[in-house]
Amino acid sequence: MKIGVVGCGQVGSSSAYACVLKGIGTEIILVDKNEKLAVAQAEDISHATPFAKAMPVRAGDYKDLEHAGIVMIAAGVSQKHGETRLDLLKRNAAILEEIIPQVLKAAPEAIFLIASNPVDIMTHMVAAIATKNGHTHGKVIGSGTILDTARFRTLLAQYLNVSSHSVHAHVLGEHGDSEVLNWSGANVSNIPLMEFSNQIQCGITPQIKSRIDSAVRNAAYKIIEGKGATYYGIGAGMARIAKAITDDEHSVLTCCAPIDFEKIGNVTLSLPRIISASGIVKEIHPILNAEEKYSLKNSAMIIKSALNSIGY
Repeated sequence: MKIGVVGCGQVGSSSAYACVLKGIGTEIILVDKNEKLAVAQAEDISHATPFAKAMPVRAGDYKDLEHAGIVMIAAGVSQKHGETRLDLLKRNAAILEEIIPQVLKAAPEAIFLIASNPVDIMTHMVAAIATKNGHTHGKVIGSGTILDTARFRTLLAQYLNVSSHSVHAHVLGEHGDSEVLNWSGANVSNIPLMEFSNQIQCGITPQIKSRIDSAVRNAAYKIIEGKGATYYGIGAGMARIAKAITDDEHSVLTCCAPIDFEKIGNVTLSLPRIISASGIVKEIHPILNAEEKYSLKNSAMIIKSALNSIGY
């Protein structure tokens, strides 16, 4: 399956690189407004193919996305000094309104994977623009909290001294400050988290919960302070979603997409979703305790308010 990447900065290039290393797709096409950047990234990534999967990696234009099964969107502008979040959203909306129709013209059946931030808002915009252009429901998927979920599982695994592959837990709602860690549903190899922690005499106290919650919620701020941006983790997350599509896995991943959520209306937020070759098959509603239910609804309302502020 051909994979296109629109936006060849750190996130877009990391996503492409992760796909090459994991052997996902049959060809990678990089598209960027800065043609020299796309060419340079494609050449650099292609030099890694002898050590990974031998596949073509090249720069191109929108027309080169023809027959692409997946198109990753990592385009967007950063916030200027003194610029409001609303102004930033409006500028990024204008960029998406220019990009998405061109992608659909070349690859009308492609599944969109969105990494541009704020990802919940950007995914909602792409879905709305794509729908206006006749795109099928369920074929716009945002990375959402896939990275936050990975951070949650990693930190739990480190605390319990087990493999992160054995930890199952989700972060729901906004990819941002209001995200919800689903502690009540977490388990280790099908054993409820609290029971597992008691058995290995490594209790999950309120202090431990608070420490892990803060580390998950503030991970991006810490990384950005140290090196300016986050990109490896989300690049791997984008590749993971792409693999679920290319291999028709029907995997359950925490991604964001539009949903008619409770009484809030149409809003884009992260829930566990079954991902296959056709895109989103179904969203899953985890069992939450009362506090988590309240927090998730609050998170949805925050996203909805942001969407309303820009006319979406």
